[in-house]
Amino acid sequence: MKINNLSETNSVLNQFLAEMRDKTLQKDSMRFRTNLERIGRIFAYEISKTLDYKKIDIETPLGIASIMVPDEQLVLGTILRAGLPLHNGILSVFDKAENSFVSAYRKYGKDNKFTIQIEYASSPSVQGKTLILADTMLATGASLELAYERLSRDGAPAKLHIVAPIASVEGVEFLKKSLPRNNTTVWVGAIDEELTNKSYIVPGLGDAGDLCYGAKI
Repeated sequence: MKINNLSETNSVLNQFLAEMRDKTLQKDSMRFRTNLERIGRIFAYEISKTLDYKKIDIETPLGIASIMVPDEQLVLGTILRAGLPLHNGILSVFDKAENSFVSAYRKYGKDNKFTIQIEYASSPSVQGKTLILADTMLATGASLELAYERLSRDGAPAKLHIVAPIASVEGVEFLKKSLPRNNTTVWVGAIDEELTNKSYIVPGLGDAGDLCYGAKI
């Protein structure tokens, strides 16, 4: 399994992450969503460098141009609800991709312990395709593991790309153990060291879903 931490190389991605983390700028939910979309486009561009390509000939008004274009069937899967702006950003680059959506949430019990519940999933077959599975925060990794299991239960993808703008060390290590090793690449924007006893990433940025769309009941 390959781990790509984009913040290890300086780019404008760091500016977008800084604005998302800033507790004052976070109050502007439109800006927060826009930055998630921007980050999604950056991840998509980086993933595009790893795809298989084929040569096609394009007729222009003046002649024929030979161009190398992506040659993989992509399925873009996203965990609701915070993942929607990220999904839109990636989809704006991979506009021919099929789309999957998974509804996952934390169900709390005693002592603030929780399990991940998946109530809904809508997806085409991912068998033999390239699955890009995106979530805004990679905390424990449990949501992404269950989402992958749900989407691949009728057939596994040929390649798997995990996208998470902010991750925890613990979450990355969990994915190394729980997802296929040979064909999986994890793309993150930053890896934070601490995960609290309530499984919140520190310094993190807070509840991404609430910051995108408002507080839950």
